[in-house]
Amino acid sequence: MILAVACAVGLLVADHRSDHLDTVRSMLSVVVYPLHLAVNAPAAYVRTARERMTDEAQLRAANAALGRENLLLKARLQQFESLEAENMRLRDLLGSSFSVGERVLIAEILSVDLTPSRQQVMVNKGTSSGVFVGQPVLDANAVMGQVIRTNPFSSVVLLITDADHALPVEVNRNGVRSIAAGTGLGQGLELLFIPKNADIREGDLLVTSGMGERFPPGYPVARVTTVRQDPDNPFMTVVAEPNARLDRSREVLLVWTLNPQMQQQALTGGGTARGALP
Repeated sequence: MILAVACAVGLLVADHRSDHLDTVRSMLSVVVYPLHLAVNAPAAYVRTARERMTDEAQLRAANAALGRENLLLKARLQQFESLEAENMRLRDLLGSSFSVGERVLIAEILSVDLTPSRQQVMVNKGTSSGVFVGQPVLDANAVMGQVIRTNPFSSVVLLITDADHALPVEVNRNGVRSIAAGTGLGQGLELLFIPKNADIREGDLLVTSGMGERFPPGYPVARVTTVRQDPDNPFMTVVAEPNARLDRSREVLLVWTLNPQMQQQALTGGGTARGALP
């Protein structure tokens, strides 16, 4: 042992004073390196596996969070698209109200009843908002109908296509007057009692004539689609398609056109809806 200690001390002194043992040290390190790898392999494997498990768990959590965020953003995007469409409709309605030049109220359609026997919608404004029976109703494009029944917070609107509705109109091109009666088919109006020599053409725009003291003159109503003369009929058959989007509008305009006395009479139930057939 003394000899071994003496050799070790001699090697330390020689290594400190000269570089002769560097080559030997390098050769020994090459030989010992696999042993270091073998000794450190289990710890390195455990450490790598733990990091991978942690990374995988974090990735899964991050992926799940991103999935939830993506779903939420898609839902919000759908709401934004709906709000954008609603804003566009409201802008159209407001533009229509400015062109109307009357006092107006925007109402939302609550329910729709579009059957051959009934063409009506319900809106979310009633007598508490000043709505009255016989009040004209428009959308952003044209006349839709008129109020036939009111409640404190809702009203029923009879559409111009209902078989019980008739509206005094005139041809915008030449002023020929007629009555546009609903056919109950949802998208059709028929002009009543048009003589065969009347100047009416396909494509003519029909507007309210102001007769009947219900709708003021100049509101667009429909456009003529069919003009036909039947030998057995003393009058022409004239069919028009409404300009209003009766089956697609979600907001409508309630228009105030009556003078205060007539409006008060309508609110108290003393008025009659002259624009509707009995």
